[in-house]
This record gives sequence, C-alpha cells and structure tokens, in this order.
Amino acid sequence: MGRGRQKAKATRQAREIKYFSPQTDYSALERELSAAKDRRAERDDVHSNEDEYSGYADEYGDDSTEDR
Repeated sequence: MGRGRQKAKATRQAREIKYFSPQTDYSALERELSAAKDRRAERDDVHSNEDEYSGYADEYGDDSTEDR
C-alpha cells in the first residue's frame, strides 16, 4: 500500500474510533463496581484482624538483638 493510501486509512480509522460511542450498560457497570467494593471490604476485614508484620515475628523474633 502506498503512503497516501496508508495515511488515508489511518485517518479514517482514527475518525471511526473518535466518534464511536457504544451503548453503555449502566446496570452491568453498577454490578461490576459493587462486586469490586464487596471484595475489597472482605479483604480489608481479613487484614484488619492481623498485624501486617506478624508473619515475620516468629521467623525473626529476638535474633535481631543478638547481632548488636
């Protein structure tokens, strides 16, 4: 394809993308966002009961004071 035809095709495709407006399903969007919020709340509940670094306490315990 020559440069002129290639540029015309790119311009046509860019124009199609720019003015393309699909129908938005707002109820599906609402379901998706509420599900993400529910998952985030569940994840926060699990982590709120446990100290962020408690998993390291058993492994590294009192050894850090012996190195000094």
